[in-house]
Amino acid sequence: MLDLFHYTFIVRGLEAGIIIAIIAPLIGMFLVLRRYSLIADTLAHVSLAGVAIGLLFKINALFTAIAAAVISSVAIERLRISKRVYGESALAIFLSGSLALAIVLISVANGFNVNLFNYLFGSIVTVKQSDVTIIGILGILVLVAIASVYKELVYLSFDEESAKVSGIPTRMLNILLIALAALTVSLAIPIVGVLLISALIVIPVVTALQLRVGFKQTIVIAEILSIFSVISGIVTSYYLNTSAGGTIVLIALLIFVIVYATKKR
Repeated sequence: MLDLFHYTFIVRGLEAGIIIAIIAPLIGMFLVLRRYSLIADTLAHVSLAGVAIGLLFKINALFTAIAAAVISSVAIERLRISKRVYGESALAIFLSGSLALAIVLISVANGFNVNLFNYLFGSIVTVKQSDVTIIGILGILVLVAIASVYKELVYLSFDEESAKVSGIPTRMLNILLIALAALTVSLAIPIVGVLLISALIVIPVVTALQLRVGFKQTIVIAEILSIFSVISGIVTSYYLNTSAGGTIVLIALLIFVIVYATKKR
């Protein structure tokens, strides 16, 4: 059972996966409560365009994915705040536009290749030690940022208008939240993949919400479910020779179905 830990790529994948499993539900909690779940999908497609840029110009795709996602997240929020475009319309514009850009860049780079498929569906085999270091540093940055404005984000999530009247800088906090979501989405790409990252951000949170406990307890439960899904998904994928990203999401989804069915009964 423990023979998989003899492989350094498995250890690197677990290290990166656990970091992502910790920060994803934290961001997901605020996104789900504010009905921003769809933004994770949008930012994932924007990250794909960033990955395509990185592969085309032979740059570390993780850096270009982060840059593309963070810049786009700020633009999306500013467009939403302007009220000249509805929030869902802004997401649709960026989702379709970034996907179109990614397809064009991929065609310029002579089509799909193994590296691109790894970014689409996740692959712990391709996670380098430098990637783990980057994910660790930026993961700590996300945690510190959330901790520093935790109370304000909670207030904002439940009553934005009241928070604004109370003097809380809601516009800045909205931009910060979406930028942190963009960072989290980009960091999770090597493990879960562009097409599945939104599931890791949303499903553990939605599962924990079914239990109808307090806010902090919900976050703790979502963290436990997320970490369990990532670890068990990577271990299962190793022995079954399946995609790590897909296995992680399927396990998270199975837990949701079990909890939902149990609570309904």
